[in-house]
Amino acid sequence: MEDEFHVHGSHEHEVEHRASHGVSLAQQIAVFTAVLASVGAIVSYLGSNAQNEALFHKNEAVLYKAHASDQWSYYQAKSMKGNLVSIAQDLSTGSTKEKYHNEIARYEKEKADIKAKAEALEAKSEAENKLAEESFHPHHYLARAMTFLQIAIALASVTALTNRKWLLIPTAVGAAIGITLAFLAYL
Repeated sequence: MEDEFHVHGSHEHEVEHRASHGVSLAQQIAVFTAVLASVGAIVSYLGSNAQNEALFHKNEAVLYKAHASDQWSYYQAKSMKGNLVSIAQDLSTGSTKEKYHNEIARYEKEKADIKAKAEALEAKSEAENKLAEESFHPHHYLARAMTFLQIAIALASVTALTNRKWLLIPTAVGAAIGITLAFLAYL
């Protein structure tokens, strides 16, 4: 039998050395950065969703306001016609006066219906505006949260590049502030 002789290469030596000393700082920071990036993606999605929902409600508010404006214009037109009929009644005599009286009553009833519809549309517009404000509220917190998460990711990168462990403190603080702001967005 031949004696087998095995020469350890520098790569094998490094692998054995790292295995005996545990996970390196760079690997820990890489995992931490990946977790922060995942949290950041969720926060970004929630912020975009809040913004889209607010825009939807704002658009609905504008549409209801436009319909209400149309109804108020219609109300004004009925008022003007009613006023013209009232003038015609004042200038008429006999049976024609009774006909105009019935016309005035019809215009008053139509105006009341139109007014009620316009006021209902305005109420819907106000409700949608309120929903838009409530929907947009989390966006401010989520935008700040995303900023702190991005700062934490940047600090983690600097920590890995410089191998300065003390930079983990501001990195963790930035991440904690970002995550806290994301939770506060929905309280």
